[in-house]
Amino acid sequence: MAASDNVIVIENDGHFQSEMAKAGAKLVVVDFTASWCGPCKSIAPTFSNYSTKYTAAVFLKVDVDKCDDIAARHKVTSMPTFQFFKGKVKVDEMSGADPKKLEEKIIQWIGDSDSEAGVKGYMDLGIFINKSGCECLNESDDHHLSAALAKGPDFLESDCDEQLLITIAFNQTIKLHSLKIQGPGDGKGPKTVKLFINHTKSMDFDSAESFEALQTLELTPEDLTEDAIIPLKFVKFQNVQSLTLFFQNNQGNEETTVVEYIGFIGSPLDSTNMEEFKRVAGKKGDRH
Repeated sequence: MAASDNVIVIENDGHFQSEMAKAGAKLVVVDFTASWCGPCKSIAPTFSNYSTKYTAAVFLKVDVDKCDDIAARHKVTSMPTFQFFKGKVKVDEMSGADPKKLEEKIIQWIGDSDSEAGVKGYMDLGIFINKSGCECLNESDDHHLSAALAKGPDFLESDCDEQLLITIAFNQTIKLHSLKIQGPGDGKGPKTVKLFINHTKSMDFDSAESFEALQTLELTPEDLTEDAIIPLKFVKFQNVQSLTLFFQNNQGNEETTVVEYIGFIGSPLDSTNMEEFKRVAGKKGDRH
């Protein structure tokens, strides 16, 4: 049942699961509300207005008395509570009827929900990167890994030679479908990239050279453009907790390698934290 504007009023858990699945890679904003809650009533028109203003997101309303199982599973203890999901994974939460804060969080998380990261049914996994667990060996003093994990004018550059060894840690186990690796067309863009997953110890350059990669990419200048998507052997990247990328050389045999952006496209392995969903029966294993 749809409420006014674009807000979908949830009737039961099956309905909730269906709407979450249909949302795909879009941001889902869930309003946990109650008919007896004064602040819930006061912010309801604002929530409705946001549903028409931010059409790239999905807006759900859950009555905690009618759908107490959903509220309990998501540990909702006060109303109103707003929870934010991408790929059925909770990425944020707020309590209270604060219209400004609610809109700020919608803007923060909505990202490029409409584009689904350029691959239908999959999402940009940047929100699942655990930056404190990431590492880059041989980065220059002035151009660090953090620049390549965000779109912007800065970039990552190697230091004493052309090689880079990057480990990306994720805070959620993911299925990795494809990559975006952007670099300059002047010869410094990367060429050969070896990929490894789930190494429990930090890899060094000697190991990266000698170990057999899960997949080795031979990039062309066209692969390094903004719109290019680099497909992976998807069946090999179904249970990824960390990804190591060994940039072995570059397009023009230059002294240093430049990486402007690295993007990760796929989906979280689990629909949400298993602790929260362990009581859900009959949930499909693959959301897409």
